[in-house]
Amino acid sequence: MRFGRLTQDPVTAAVPVTAQAVASALDRARTRSLAYTDIDADELLRQHSPLMSPLVWDLAHIGNYEDLWLVRTLGDAVETRPGLDDIYDAFRHSRASRIRLTLLDPAEARAYLREVRGRTLDTLDRLDTLDRLAPLSADAEELLAGGFVYGMVIQHEHQHDETMLATHQLRAGPPLLAPGQAPPPGRPVPRAEVLVPAGPCTLGTSTEPWAYDNERPAHRVDLPAFWIDTLPVSNRAHIAFIDAGGYDDERLWSAAGWQWRRQENLTAPAFWSRDGEQWLRRRFGRLEPVPLDEPVQHVCWYEAEAHARWAGRRLPTEAEWEKAAAHDPATGRSRRYPWGDTDPMPEHANLGHRTDGPAPLGAYPAGASPCGAEQMIGDVWEWTASGFTPYPGFRSHPYREYSEVFFPRPGADSAFRVLRGGSWATDRSATRTTFRNWDYPIRRQIFAGFRLTRDGG
Repeated sequence: MRFGRLTQDPVTAAVPVTAQAVASALDRARTRSLAYTDIDADELLRQHSPLMSPLVWDLAHIGNYEDLWLVRTLGDAVETRPGLDDIYDAFRHSRASRIRLTLLDPAEARAYLREVRGRTLDTLDRLDTLDRLAPLSADAEELLAGGFVYGMVIQHEHQHDETMLATHQLRAGPPLLAPGQAPPPGRPVPRAEVLVPAGPCTLGTSTEPWAYDNERPAHRVDLPAFWIDTLPVSNRAHIAFIDAGGYDDERLWSAAGWQWRRQENLTAPAFWSRDGEQWLRRRFGRLEPVPLDEPVQHVCWYEAEAHARWAGRRLPTEAEWEKAAAHDPATGRSRRYPWGDTDPMPEHANLGHRTDGPAPLGAYPAGASPCGAEQMIGDVWEWTASGFTPYPGFRSHPYREYSEVFFPRPGADSAFRVLRGGSWATDRSATRTTFRNWDYPIRRQIFAGFRLTRDGG
């Protein structure tokens, strides 16, 4: 029997939510996690940067999260391995402090993941055949609606996979990961910027079954006209900013940004170095020339803001970004992805670590949005001007620590800036046009870039 309660219109479901599809999606995420941790135990146990956890912590945390939500919440409430919840609670221990915890070693972590996954599949099978050990609680029934709880766990694992890739980028020494495939070639685009006319649009969602609480509920906003760049800012353009003295011109920076730029002695994106007239970058232990026509990445929000001011532009608000990415003026509705409601294919976007970095600009014309903007999904997370705040009517679900604890107090400014669109390292399950990411404006290890906008006229 299939999950009657989980069957969804394919336009709104991340995958057809049958037990078989859920098991396949869980396996796909796990295959990726194990590939990033198939390295020497010493490398897994070491803390490669205070910004990141030891890789072995991420590995076991993935299992603990699955144990909590897919085994205990839906099953018999018995911990797979007692005593691990505190160690692998992401909100009790900072990344920098996790190296001091009594962590499972790599072999124990992998065994724990196998045990949890076995119990997950047993629970999944019982739910699929309606052979339950006990009636489900109202909370569990709500979690199962649309397959949300499975989508939450699958997306969570892929998000940690991207975090583990950032750790691999930060580590010193020779490469440990095999290089990815080459991206498709770029192309010149006919217009440098596109106009998004004034008018209403829908932000967020009330129907996407795997959407997180911070994407809900759908609500209408009315925006003035604006111009947005057809493509993200390139390495070539950012080198022009550097050559124009952008990192040394205090007038281009906010007060907080200038303080951070001086404190950290920022002179270029993270992982860049200069060899005479040539810029080089280190990517997963390999040194290579900076490709001029790729989107710039590993820049913080302050750098993006300063570049925008130098260019006589600004960063888009997240409402502007989502309208440019999703709003279809022909129908008046928002698309799930810029190209439509069908799941991403290789011709649409650079996702899921097929490549080791952004694709050249203009590589994905099939992924264009209704207004003509390209590469809004994949390649680089795009910084927006907006702080991370709740939508009107927000309801925390299923736990406060996913979104609510990151919102500012009433009347206060947000400490975080919203990023949109996903990167080349982001899985397709977390790249819908409503998906909201957020981070501190100082973060540079994430795979983030930006595009520019200006007021319409």
